[in-house]
Amino acid sequence: MNLTTAFSASAEQNARKTAVFWGDCEYSYERLRAQSCWLAARLHEDFGVRPHDRVGLWLKNCPEFISAIFGVLQAGGVVVPINNFLKPAEVSYILSDAGANVLIAEAATGDEQAQLAAKLPELKFFKIEEFADAPALVTVEPASARRTESDLAFIIYTSGTTGRPKGAMLSHGNLLCNVESCRQVLEAVALDRFVVLLPMFHSFMLCVGVMLPMTTGCSVVLIKSLHPAKNVVQEIICRQATILPAIPQFFRALANAHVPPDIPLRICISGAAPLPVEILKEFNGKFPIPLIEGYGLSEASPVVAMNPIHGPWKASQIRSARFACAAAT
Repeated sequence: MNLTTAFSASAEQNARKTAVFWGDCEYSYERLRAQSCWLAARLHEDFGVRPHDRVGLWLKNCPEFISAIFGVLQAGGVVVPINNFLKPAEVSYILSDAGANVLIAEAATGDEQAQLAAKLPELKFFKIEEFADAPALVTVEPASARRTESDLAFIIYTSGTTGRPKGAMLSHGNLLCNVESCRQVLEAVALDRFVVLLPMFHSFMLCVGVMLPMTTGCSVVLIKSLHPAKNVVQEIICRQATILPAIPQFFRALANAHVPPDIPLRICISGAAPLPVEILKEFNGKFPIPLIEGYGLSEASPVVAMNPIHGPWKASQIRSARFACAAAT
């Protein structure tokens, strides 16, 4: 078992189901799988990507982000997600450190790509706009590189707050195990729809907002714009989203926004930063929805601890666990 076979099985079982809601557009599992298979063939034939080769992924949130991930993995490559807010010099360092000679990006960053090409002459570029040429269906199933659970799948770079960013090397097994753990804790089922508004390059959203739904047959409600907060609320209601992973500041904004009483969310998850007790109280005072806190780090694939959705709950218990882990290291 690997991430590619897990996604393929999910996509085959849910071929006509909407995998991603993106504004007014809907992407079926069949379409995402076709794009990923097409990209895998392109990477192998035109870019010379072979098993274990590193491929950078420098994109804003978009449905093609998901297709690109599984396309790289199906080609046997290792995905290197890169913060889309970084400058070319910072991206150049990550690509060089990871040993990536292929970068998947969008045409809008053409000037930045030119700067990268000047620094890294061997670097090849694939623009996501080329996905428009991909077939709508999988006509020929490309040979998928045989990956085991111990094989490397991702290299996720830290923020570099105490020096140069360092790459956390995560295997297929690391992610599969973390995804299954999160699925059990969240009691996720195929009817669930995950709201994705945080950057997908981040390990938290990569696991909970991409890998979990895509390998479980759930749907993703991919938010185009976070401002104002009422637009996100409208999208959640329109698409009947059920699970919302976000950062603490967003839950404060949600608690202070005009939200109809029939909002369909059944669970909210706060991650990527500590959840202040005052925000938890504000949220709980307005919504009958569990707001649970998670703690993790990229090196752990990334979720380490999470409140039980049925309680008992104790304010700051995850924060206490965070400090305990820090003291232990």
